[in-house]
Amino acid sequence: MLGLKTTMTLTAAFVSLGLAACSPQAAAPAAKEASGSAVSVDVEKKEIVIGTSAGDFGDMVKDSIKPILEKQGYQVKLTEFNDYVTPNMALAEGAVDVNVFQHKPYFDSFVAEHKLPLSMGFQVPTSSLGLYAGKLTALDQVKDGVTVAVPNDPSNFARAIVMLSELGWIRLNDNVNALQASKADIAENIKKVEFIEMEAANLPRARVDADYAIINGNFVLSSGMKLTDALYQEPSYAYVNWGAFRTADKDSKWAQDVIAAYESDEFKKYTFATYPGYKYPVQWKVAGKSGASEGSAEALQAASATH
Repeated sequence: MLGLKTTMTLTAAFVSLGLAACSPQAAAPAAKEASGSAVSVDVEKKEIVIGTSAGDFGDMVKDSIKPILEKQGYQVKLTEFNDYVTPNMALAEGAVDVNVFQHKPYFDSFVAEHKLPLSMGFQVPTSSLGLYAGKLTALDQVKDGVTVAVPNDPSNFARAIVMLSELGWIRLNDNVNALQASKADIAENIKKVEFIEMEAANLPRARVDADYAIINGNFVLSSGMKLTDALYQEPSYAYVNWGAFRTADKDSKWAQDVIAAYESDEFKKYTFATYPGYKYPVQWKVAGKSGASEGSAEALQAASATH
């Protein structure tokens, strides 16, 4: 998650919450050094620097968002990061104008911890956590004593057992915090699920040794699998990723133009063709394989969240 692909060096310490959105890959060429505190820009701003994690979010900018904004007269520069700490610090310091890499739980915790003047602006298409076939190839083949390979980090393990609860394989305690659920919150193991816990990156290979595997979207893609192969995707919109701005800039014309680009028909068309199986922003009103209702209370709340 860390490492701004510029010559500036920012140091910060933060314990990862197990972001599962899109694992960063190799860093890109260096960009200009940035310094100073965050500043608000005027409505005539014509150069926009977008910071993303390396991979799909950066590709979305290069392939679609940049051309859309350049048609409106903007100059768009992309800065890619290989960590999840630097992007928010860089945004607050003015090194980038908008960043795209994080889900809401991470944003909320990081901004509160570091007291940063940042606000969420828009959701972006995000690869989802899903349950994939192992020795068993369909959901209706589940049996007592089923083995499920799951991520061993607390954040993604919580997502996994919430998913199994939604499938009816286990029952969680009432009023459990879905973002912090653990084995202690399992009230009843209905299908006598046997958990095989391991590093998330190893889960695609582990399918041969388990009946099913719950795998993060980025590791699905990096292993050559397809998101559309999922037997079930988490319906929660809590982990859909967002674009963020400095709070002082959020209502500026250029920021609204960035939001409009990410919500444009042109970007949607590109996304549907390039990223099948992703969880799309709820305001797009696209039904997906996850089974989530496009108008669910959680989804609508997530789509309208502001900070």
